Amino acid sequence: MRKKQDERNITENPLYHDTWKLLKKYRDVVWSLELSIQQVRNRFELEYGSSIEDFLDSVYLAGADLSGSDTEHHAKCIERSYRMLKLLDSSVDLLRNKHKNGEVYYWLIYYTFLSPQQLRNVEEIIEKLRPHIRDISFRTYYRKRQEAIEALSSILWGYTSKDSMEILDQFFPDLNSGV
Repeated sequence: MRKKQDERNITENPLYHDTWKLLKKYRDVVWSLELSIQQVRNRFELEYGSSIEDFLDSVYLAGADLSGSDTEHHAKCIERSYRMLKLLDSSVDLLRNKHKNGEVYYWLIYYTFLSPQQLRNVEEIIEKLRPHIRDISFRTYYRKRQEAIEALSSILWGYTSKDSMEILDQFFPDLNSGV
């Protein structure tokens, strides 16, 4: 019951909403992207008797235009998914390498959302985290998971204007006092 309430609090908070959704869909997007690429490769080899790379090289050399074709549509969908995954991967990497709690947050995010095989439950996730986080309990897991998503959100989407104003106010208190 507590788990569902914690997940609801995160998913309903607009600051975390997009990051939460993105992380929850990560494995599905990776799987879908790999299937799409494989399907496109197979279809090209069947239809054109060559690899996609060879086909595209010949199309570009011939000056053909693929605008509006199914080929272009599939390529754009694959590219968009790939870019989204790269953005998330580079953001997680930045979090891991630059944030003061980056290593802990990385492993939390990895085992919860990014590992190739989804773990069955929180107990399994916590067991995998034990070498990386000492004395981790359920409460610690949920608290640190929320902190990790917050930190990742700030990398992906930037600070909210409210957060920025609070930070600026700490460094430059005279700016907002009308002086």
